[in-house]
Amino acid sequence: MKLLIMGRPGAGKGTQAANIKEYYHIPHISTGDMFRAALKNQTKLGLVAKEYMDKGLLVPDEVTIGIVQERLLEDDCKEGFLLDGFPRTIVQAEALEKFLKANGIVLDAVLDINVPVDILVNRMVGRRVCKGCGATYHVEFNAPKVEGVCDVCGTKLIQRADDTYETAQNRLEVYDKQTAPLLEFYAERNLLKTVDGNQSLEKVFEDIKAVLGA
Repeated sequence: MKLLIMGRPGAGKGTQAANIKEYYHIPHISTGDMFRAALKNQTKLGLVAKEYMDKGLLVPDEVTIGIVQERLLEDDCKEGFLLDGFPRTIVQAEALEKFLKANGIVLDAVLDINVPVDILVNRMVGRRVCKGCGATYHVEFNAPKVEGVCDVCGTKLIQRADDTYETAQNRLEVYDKQTAPLLEFYAERNLLKTVDGNQSLEKVFEDIKAVLGA
């Protein structure tokens, strides 16, 4: 399976990406992981990216695209991959399409985990994180046994700065503005598979397998 996964912040994309990786035995390739690997290995493009990141600047498209291309040509991607966090723009999508075609790689599907914005705001604002072990909870859907305290290590739970109502709303608006054209781009190529993310995690994954024909 050669896949691309998309979804608004809070839609459960990370959980489903882990399920897909395990079920289909393909590497989960996130842009964050790619950048960290490129920096760690001090690749030519990684060093260029570091110059921009050290200055607090956005890494240019051509550098990001180059790092993605290098990663997709590694041996573990020959039988498939799950690309996460790229492309983010039409320019990146066109560059990816050109690269895949040049290397005889065919995308099987672009998965979009769709959850309505109002539900996502509620999910994000209610999220709590353990400062100690990183475990995550939700005040409504996955509350700890003792309010405000981690079940795993007993550390106090916190609300992340980007989980406030205003920040959540802004993140979702930015995502929709950037991503709507991408959904149309892949729909025109008959690659887009939309899955209802407003269900149990198990049901969402069952639906993903169904749309992928597995």
